[in-house]
Amino acid sequence: MDLMPRGFYLDSIFNDLVSKGSNDMKCDIYEKDGDYHIVMDIPGFDKKDISIEAKNGYLTITATKNTESEDENKNYIRRERSYGKYERSFYLGDLDADNISAEFKNGTLKVLVPHKEANENKKVIEIKD
Repeated sequence: MDLMPRGFYLDSIFNDLVSKGSNDMKCDIYEKDGDYHIVMDIPGFDKKDISIEAKNGYLTITATKNTESEDENKNYIRRERSYGKYERSFYLGDLDADNISAEFKNGTLKVLVPHKEANENKKVIEIKD
């Protein structure tokens, strides 16, 4: 009689290989009424751990989580929660950085990037014969 399910060890090795270095900041991006909406899942983080920066047409979202202090009395069987810095950048073109708003609730970050009115510096060039 086997106590371990078939493929248990291979599944464990595969999951470890796939999950190493993966970015867990999954998101949906949509446009509505000319504004961009970014909805990102960042579970396990607090609002103070998250920063948003708009620069040169890019919106960068960073979440940083420091390692818990080690307890020498703990003998971990498996440790899957990761720590460190996670970052996603999105090119959104000419941003209205002064009017970007964000809300973080229950592990979900919602960012609204308003449409910036196009500043048309249009010049018609005369073609000579």
